[in-house]
Amino acid sequence: MKNKFIKSTLILILGGFLTKILGMLIKIIVTRNISVEAMANYMLVIPSYNLFITIVSGGLQIAVSKLISENKLQKKKIIINALIISMTISILLIILVIILAKPIAILLHNEELYIPILSSLLSIPFIGISNVLKGYFFGQNKMHVQVISNFLEQIIRIIMFITILPRINNELLSVTFIIGSNLVNEFLSVIILSLFINNKKLDLKDIKIDNNIKKEILKTSIPSTISRIIGTISYFFEPIIITNFLLLNGYSKSYIKIEYGIITGYVMQLLLLPSFFSMAISQSIIPLISNAFINKKYNYIKKKIKEIILLSFMIGFIYILILLINPSYFMKLIYNQNEGINYLKQMSIIFILLYIQSPLSSILQSINKAKEQMFITTIGVITKFILTIIFSYMHFGIYAYIYPMLLNIIFVTALDYIIIRKSINSFL
Repeated sequence: MKNKFIKSTLILILGGFLTKILGMLIKIIVTRNISVEAMANYMLVIPSYNLFITIVSGGLQIAVSKLISENKLQKKKIIINALIISMTISILLIILVIILAKPIAILLHNEELYIPILSSLLSIPFIGISNVLKGYFFGQNKMHVQVISNFLEQIIRIIMFITILPRINNELLSVTFIIGSNLVNEFLSVIILSLFINNKKLDLKDIKIDNNIKKEILKTSIPSTISRIIGTISYFFEPIIITNFLLLNGYSKSYIKIEYGIITGYVMQLLLLPSFFSMAISQSIIPLISNAFINKKYNYIKKKIKEIILLSFMIGFIYILILLINPSYFMKLIYNQNEGINYLKQMSIIFILLYIQSPLSSILQSINKAKEQMFITTIGVITKFILTIIFSYMHFGIYAYIYPMLLNIIFVTALDYIIIRKSINSFL
């Protein structure tokens, strides 16, 4: 079991690294082939699109992975019921997007964005299906399948952007194409993932809702989805809240725009660069801990949690240590500027906890504590916004954004660990 965890984690780390590199290449291709105005419009649409993705994919991948790894229900029934739930959510979301596309464009002060927002609904059903299939392979500890799928998706995306994007001269069409191109990626993902599933005949009588399985799926997926939606909404409102309350307290638009841009565009991007390590660990431990939990191997879980926390901490500690040895070098190397070094030094130590937080969240979901994790996320977001408002009135400047964020990382990580420890100890 230990070897499976190490193997799965290494596969996902290598896959995550490869995806990061290809993702950076895609960003370079896009930025060099569209205008500044088109990029600005694209960045306005992306928060809405990310919210749609969160709703349709949500916690289904985690729920399927958990149930498959537990081996207590028929795998075929789990996939069928998860796909039915996914398609139901997709249909409802498509209707909602059609209704809200125009109002969202108006709220973004650009009615032309109506078409790019509508184009996002093309990929919605396929995102849901691919997430269910990925959950199945995670539950089976077949992590290489997602790595292959992601790699091929990114290659196709690069080819599309190199061949088609330079030929589009219209700003609106270029944004629509970038968003709409996800249809090809997600469709390709479904095809690739389907090829790896054992070829078993499916009777029409198999395509039906099993209430027991549905309840098991929703028990994990709903709290996970809500947690992610809260997180997505939080990121959406962050710049709005910090901008308005700092303006109310006498800070200029120029100061807010520049300092917030430096922190989010440079400092945090550099601090979060190796996040694929945490993501790999988080995805690998769900089937591992879920299987051990259903078989009541609580001492094994306790031992594994210590190993996971230590591994996550060491990854974060080593990266931050290297970063702090010469932060100006890395800033110059990646961004060709040195703005934000002081922020980087002040935020880096606390960010080590963020590498631990993601695996802890996965452990909570694996031991049937998804509701508790949702509660922690909600309280963390509310507390962060309240502190942001208070610190703004205390004239902390941009630190009214930094301090609540760092306190939120400490609060959520500590509470995750406390609940996990109490839960496991109660079974011993």
